[in-house]
Amino acid sequence: MNTPLHHHIKPGLVHFMAFPEVIKGHGEVKESLQRVLADEYFEVVEITWIKNPAMREEVREMLITSGVEVKYGAQPRLLTQGLDLNSEDEAHRQRAIDDIRDAIDDAVGMGIRDIGILSGKYPGEAQKAKAMDRLQESLYDLCAYASLEIANIVLEVFDQIIDKKCLIGTAADAREIAERICRRYNNFGLLVDLSHIPLLNESPAQALRPVQEYICHIHIGNCYMKNLDDPAYGDQHPRFGYPGGANDVPEIVGFLKELFHIGYLKKDGSVRMPVSFEIKPVGEEDPYLVIANAKRKLNEAWALLEV
Repeated sequence: MNTPLHHHIKPGLVHFMAFPEVIKGHGEVKESLQRVLADEYFEVVEITWIKNPAMREEVREMLITSGVEVKYGAQPRLLTQGLDLNSEDEAHRQRAIDDIRDAIDDAVGMGIRDIGILSGKYPGEAQKAKAMDRLQESLYDLCAYASLEIANIVLEVFDQIIDKKCLIGTAADAREIAERICRRYNNFGLLVDLSHIPLLNESPAQALRPVQEYICHIHIGNCYMKNLDDPAYGDQHPRFGYPGGANDVPEIVGFLKELFHIGYLKKDGSVRMPVSFEIKPVGEEDPYLVIANAKRKLNEAWALLEV
């Protein structure tokens, strides 16, 4: 591209993935977040729950001072607590709904309006229709609750059979649930992640085009599927260039091309949309080097991109 990346994209970082020690709501958030917020490369940051009220308030002040766009990832709340928004156990499904209601309250209290979630477990084709109906009811509830706070529910598309094994899922299923919810609510959208596309055995075009009108956020990252014994196997978001990984510069280029094709990214730069790195250190890797790697890879891909 002949124009700078920042003319078209708001680059972002999923903080809780780059620093997974905070994923359960504990851990030292401030030091790592401060370094991310001080990096002018990033215009968007995604944080998750912070159980300590005093620390949550300190982080809120940091976010305000930095001037970045902030999003709230509630996915860790669901995953680490084993909660399922399409569970056939009604009490369990209600616990998941209640927890995301709490997440909405937390997010809005910090001035954040976009709350990311994921669907529950994929039960197999025979039970999928009923699970879709239960997910629909959960999303109706959450969109109604979020609308009272002028907040948005953003459903992330995950793998269906390899790691997280989520109901949503394939592009076809993502489109179906988005169509259902958006007939009733206008505060719902989808998040598509480059990391999950190989896990779903889809191409960027297959993953993006069917849901293009519902996409409100994008993640880019890598995945690894070659050896079950490798610590990066599945949906672990290893760095770009990880040996045997599915995504590197060529795949980023292809994904960016498709984002321009569907209109998520604008050639004239009239609207800039968020594209966030979701990357995670493997083993003893330094998270700041993993972040630097991601920035270099995106810069390299941008230099090669032609649209």
